[in-house]
Amino acid sequence: MDDSKQRVSTQATDDRDEEVRNEDRGSGEPNAKAVWWSRERYLGSIFFNLCTFLLPALYGTLSKLWVAQIDGSMVATTDAYTYIGVFAEVINEGLPRGVFTVIGDRSSRTIQSRINLTYTLIYTQTLLGLLLSIIFCSAASSFASTFVPPETRDASLTYIRISSFSTLFSAINAAVGAATRALDRPDIPLVINSVATFVNIILDLALISTVRAPGLKPTVNTQAGIRLACDGCGALAGVVYFIFTSKKVLSHTPVSMKTATKPNYIALKQLVRAGVFTFAESAVRNALYLWLISNIVSMGNTYATAWGVFNTIRWGLIMVPVQALEASAVTFVGHKWGGWRGRVGREVRRARAGWADIWKIVQPAIKSFVIVFWIEILLFIVLAYTGGVRSFAYYLSNSDSAAEVTEMMWKSIEWCYIFYALSTQLATILLATQPRWYLYQSLCSNILYVLPWCIAVTKIDMNADNAWLYHRWIFGGSLVVSFGIIVVVDAVWAFWLRSGKSEMAPIRDSV
Repeated sequence: MDDSKQRVSTQATDDRDEEVRNEDRGSGEPNAKAVWWSRERYLGSIFFNLCTFLLPALYGTLSKLWVAQIDGSMVATTDAYTYIGVFAEVINEGLPRGVFTVIGDRSSRTIQSRINLTYTLIYTQTLLGLLLSIIFCSAASSFASTFVPPETRDASLTYIRISSFSTLFSAINAAVGAATRALDRPDIPLVINSVATFVNIILDLALISTVRAPGLKPTVNTQAGIRLACDGCGALAGVVYFIFTSKKVLSHTPVSMKTATKPNYIALKQLVRAGVFTFAESAVRNALYLWLISNIVSMGNTYATAWGVFNTIRWGLIMVPVQALEASAVTFVGHKWGGWRGRVGREVRRARAGWADIWKIVQPAIKSFVIVFWIEILLFIVLAYTGGVRSFAYYLSNSDSAAEVTEMMWKSIEWCYIFYALSTQLATILLATQPRWYLYQSLCSNILYVLPWCIAVTKIDMNADNAWLYHRWIFGGSLVVSFGIIVVVDAVWAFWLRSGKSEMAPIRDSV
């Protein structure tokens, strides 16, 4: 029995050695001969991630356009889906955002262990997503009273109940997407979004678009049902594709498919150890954001619609490069961090990193920082001086008043999102190495700046005429402040690591 265990252990070690052979352990590149567009390389992963984030952004824009054609007064209702998603982000940015320090560690962990961690994550996220969906469905009336304008509140209950179960599928998608990117398989989240978007387009054209079948009378609930069905199709496609690819990989290892796919306590413990910090960060940030959103909704349907349209434009197509570069940066910083951890020792809790080591670790984030800087500057110049924002806002809302308010919002704080794009890339350094530092920088921003504003808006006599005077300082100001904080925290993290004071958890294989 002991000899058998020893053979398995030896084989696992050989497999890991084969996986990193020809690899510069600190480079994050698994194969020096791989072409630049390979999904295992930084530039190749950007291409996959661009396609992945572009598809849902296109659909999110189109869906608002369809609803505006059905009933312009219900556009703000569709934002309920977004606010449900904000709640879901707490679980979707918890364990999934912590995977890059564990599943992304391809130098110190066996591929069997990384796959087992992924399956454990999927099981856990599915349970959490199902629980949250049931809660939202049961509390639809209370949710509507807080996040839907009074004019459309009663008509929105069915929409909220249908959309509540999107939380289940978003939890699955978050788990599969993050874990497979950490496994250098960005093609899997691309498949998820491709399937969901393709089915969405077909059903939208057939049921709710302006070229729909004659005689059909779609409602906003029709759009909610289509979105739910397509989110489910995307989640199913992602899980099936991952099972297929993992089975293929495991066929060359001594670990059986049954063993690797079975969740276990060691895997869950390592995921929680990294994810507890990202969970706490997301919980604080989103709680404060929803606090502010409830105030925006109380300003009336026009103001709430304008804010929703502004976010659709800003967080839709324009944010795709930022999201793609962030996903690639966090993946490859995680790889380089794992390579350095492998060199200093799996059991070492405190290690001193040289400046050359730190530079190698942060290189992907710096590359993303430089690229996104030029992209955001170009987009800002084009959008600020073409005057197309108001026209686009009108098409999305079918309301002149909402388009006018959206244009006013855009002109006053759009420049602040340049700082957001840059801080997002710098934050990947903390997220993919030591997530507790990521929590520290977020707490500094939210507690020192956002929280005082949240309290202040409850004391200020705000109305639709003067609300933006305060909201632009809250939302725009927080983006600028966050950039300054992340620069400082990244610098402190680097000096702390250089001095050997940073504490790191030991690395354990789950199978």
